[in-house]
Parts: sequence; C-alpha cells; structure tokens
Amino acid sequence: MLRSDIRNDLLASLPSEAWELLHGKIEPIDLPRDFQIGHIDQAIAYHYFPEVGIASMVAVSSAGERAEIGIVGREGVTPLAAMAELGHQPFEFMIQVPGRGHRIRREDLRCAMAESHPLQVTLDSFALRLFTQTAYTALSNAVHHVDTRLARWILMIDDRVDGNRIDVTHEFLAVMLAVRRSGVTNAIHILEGEHLIYADRGLVTIRDRAALEVFAGAAYGSAERISLLNTPAASHRNEATSQSYPAAWPIEGGPRMSLGKRATPGGPLPR
Repeated sequence: MLRSDIRNDLLASLPSEAWELLHGKIEPIDLPRDFQIGHIDQAIAYHYFPEVGIASMVAVSSAGERAEIGIVGREGVTPLAAMAELGHQPFEFMIQVPGRGHRIRREDLRCAMAESHPLQVTLDSFALRLFTQTAYTALSNAVHHVDTRLARWILMIDDRVDGNRIDVTHEFLAVMLAVRRSGVTNAIHILEGEHLIYADRGLVTIRDRAALEVFAGAAYGSAERISLLNTPAASHRNEATSQSYPAAWPIEGGPRMSLGKRATPGGPLPR
C-alpha cells in the first residue's frame, strides 16, 4: 500500500516514523450502510479509519432510545475508547453513509501508540475535536429547532463526503436527530421550501450550500466544521474539486477549505 493512496486525513498527516509503525498493520475494508463497528459494552477489536463514508456514534438509553452524538468521516478514526485504555465501548458505532476505509487491530494500535509520541499526540488532538463536536451536538439538541438541527447535520455530512448528494432515509434521520419521523418530514419540507435542498427516495441533494449555512446560523460554527489538515489526502481532494467547483467557505481560525459542494441556486434538480 502506497502512502500517497491514503485518503484518510489523520493517517495522511502522520510523520513517517508513526506511519511506518502502522504500515503493514492496517487493512482495507468496505463499510456498507448499517455496518456495526461496535456495540455497547462489547470488546473493541478494531479501529476504523474511513476514507469514504460516515461513521455514527450513537448513545442508547436503558429503555432503548437512541440518538446520534457524533460523526466521524475521513478526518479521523473510530472508536476512541481503546485509546483511553478502555477495553469496551460505551456507545454504539455504525456506518450511516456507506463507503470504505482501513482498519487496524486494537492491540496493534496500542503498541504503535506506546512507541510513537507523535501518533499519541495526533490521536489525542482528534479525540478533543470529536469531544467538542459531541458537546455542541448536545447544545444544539437543547436549544435549536429540528429544521435548524437538520441543516446543521446536512452541512456536517456534506463536509465529509464528495459531491452534493447524501444517501439517507427519513427513518435514519429520525434516529440521528432523536425525533419522530414526522418531525424529520416537516423539517425536510421547510428546507425544501427555502430551496436549500431537494429530497427524494432516500437521497438529499444540496441546492445552495451557502444559503444552507445562513439558515443553520449559530448551529453550524467552528465546532461543527471539519478542519482539513495540510496532508496529501486533503491536497489531492482540493485539487480535484477545485477544477470543477470554484466555491470555498472560510473555516474559523483556519485555512479556507474548498468543498466543491454548491449547486447553482434555482438550477435544475436531479431526477
């Protein structure tokens, strides 16, 4: 496996010393929708580095109520529990947007962390970013209406996938937003009425990314935005998307990020 082929930003950002410890231990894997990365209180066998697709961290109550509390895409790794020397997971982890990536055995990652301080620092930094995202998800769930939370969620997913279409069902959105399906339907109708998205047959298409950010307002800020690292993976993506899409959005406290996601306002809709 060539390092230049890696499209996970965390892996691509590692110094050569840390990469050499992982190289040969990570293996490619397909990540279909609903793939279970781990269940609550079960032993952690692998850590996953998505390249395409989104992993969802879900909290489950004793009564079986479920709500998404965090997402991880090509910017990171999941789950994080074993990095804190916890052998079992406190949450469910599943793939909500299908894709592919790499995985490594828990024991191999723990050994590499013990040998490489830069690797430990990189993983600790990502853990803090994910904790921050989780904290602001709790804040958004407490203070924002469902339509605003949906706009926030769509923007966060859009940051982590290629193109402007998101493959997701109303049922899945209901779990992710911790609301009834009827609440999701109403929120989607509001965003469609504002000409921000188009939803049909399990696909959500973003029509106007910039206007969607305005609609989300304070719900989508520096804690939600993905900070692309200065890595070969990020540079390759930005070069590829900038050839077709001129749009870029500033990251608070960081460099500008070319997402290549904005559809022409009022333009033709896909059928």
